[in-house]
Amino acid sequence: MASKMMQFVSTPQATPEKRQPEARRVDFDEIYGRYSKPGAEEQASRCEQCGVPFCQVHCPLHNNIPDWLKLTAEDRLEEAYELSSATNNFPEICGRICPQDRLCEGNCVIEQSGHGTVTIGAVEKHITDTAFDMGWVKPTKPAREREESIGIIGAGPAGLACADQLRKKGYQVTVYDRYDRVGGLMIYGIPGFKLEKPIVERRAELLTEGGVRFVLNCAIGEDVTFAELRERHDAVFVATGVYRARAIQAPGVGLDGVVKALDYLTASNRKGLGDDVPAFDDGSLNAKDKHVVVVGGGDTAMDCVRTAVRQGAKSVKCLYRRDEANMPGSVREVANAKEEGVEFVWLSAPEAFLGNGHVTAVRASRMRLGAPDATGRQSPEPMPGSSFQLEADLVIEALGFDPEDLVAMFGEKDLPVTRWGTLRIDWTTMMTDLEGVFAGGDIVRGASLVVWGVRDGRDAATGIHRYIQSRGEATTDADAPKLQLAS
Repeated sequence: MASKMMQFVSTPQATPEKRQPEARRVDFDEIYGRYSKPGAEEQASRCEQCGVPFCQVHCPLHNNIPDWLKLTAEDRLEEAYELSSATNNFPEICGRICPQDRLCEGNCVIEQSGHGTVTIGAVEKHITDTAFDMGWVKPTKPAREREESIGIIGAGPAGLACADQLRKKGYQVTVYDRYDRVGGLMIYGIPGFKLEKPIVERRAELLTEGGVRFVLNCAIGEDVTFAELRERHDAVFVATGVYRARAIQAPGVGLDGVVKALDYLTASNRKGLGDDVPAFDDGSLNAKDKHVVVVGGGDTAMDCVRTAVRQGAKSVKCLYRRDEANMPGSVREVANAKEEGVEFVWLSAPEAFLGNGHVTAVRASRMRLGAPDATGRQSPEPMPGSSFQLEADLVIEALGFDPEDLVAMFGEKDLPVTRWGTLRIDWTTMMTDLEGVFAGGDIVRGASLVVWGVRDGRDAATGIHRYIQSRGEATTDADAPKLQLAS
């Protein structure tokens, strides 16, 4: 029986149960529970079914959100899963880690009217987790196999989404990655309290069962050349991501105990996965019993501060040069960090790192917001004579990531790059200036969201398919008998 929608006036917003800070501070389990079946149906029924669904418009994947909310409210969950997965290769992952407060939920009409947004991400997670429980999620079985081969560099969200889409069309897909597990930053960069690793591993297993071949521990340019990949495959998709950490320019940055965010998070995730991690065991990348200062204000900084709490740090402070209103990280993640005991030091920036061989303190200065910069954000300016010190045994730099030098890494001088070091593509086709070489995800956009990586992977798969089709048509035309004109 159809459930009545637009219940937002009579039904208050209710998020899934969130574990108490005291309980979640001591482990890396996800902090949000799951809706019960009636709870998910009730929350989905709050959707207004807008004529112009701004949630869908502001979703990078343009997910059919109002439709699968309605299907959930009507207890038609298998249909809801089919609709959800039609536009998103990893809805259970996006439901967990997308910053919905900046995307779909942040643009929900009833949120703007003061009734509290529909809990889109939590319902999306409920739909797909139920689909896995019920056995509705199956490996890809293309209607027919194609002989064309596609090589994908990078087993992160963009590469995996592209592989999934191409396998659905029957292409022979091989994914190359320099790391020893599939998932990219989803496996090594994002902590388990946001995305438990079996969720990622489950998707990797499905892709393998569906015919995607993975070649791990394979560095392009070392273990195999880029030229060899182009020769081996009919098309290549570059989805390496961006891994070069932006460095702080300040005296003392080379002291022991001043570490990069990705090194720190990778060590923690590897330890959680059961790996031998010497740098964690010797304390270099372990916050236990330390005074921790994290420099930065994005989602990576939030991952670091919340990881440090769980590792048993004595204190955890986040040093950010702007105020809370201008923080780039998810509002929800900042709130979770505060609940867990993280102290935020707003409008502050490091001047120097102090210590004799090993860091013991951060000297910082107070900042004020001045005139807007080119992006429209107010530029932070140091306040003269405002220096202060923070005790620190471990300082984590979380200022974002830049592209590595792919031209040098791949040994391909003709690989087209922008002045920022990202790859340059034609956005209508996702192809670079090199014939048959496509690119997407962070290596094109710069450091961005998983959901944008999925979007680029899907768009690249479409571009690759059209490219292969056009080559086939050209070959057919060339082989066709020429029309002889009468003299």
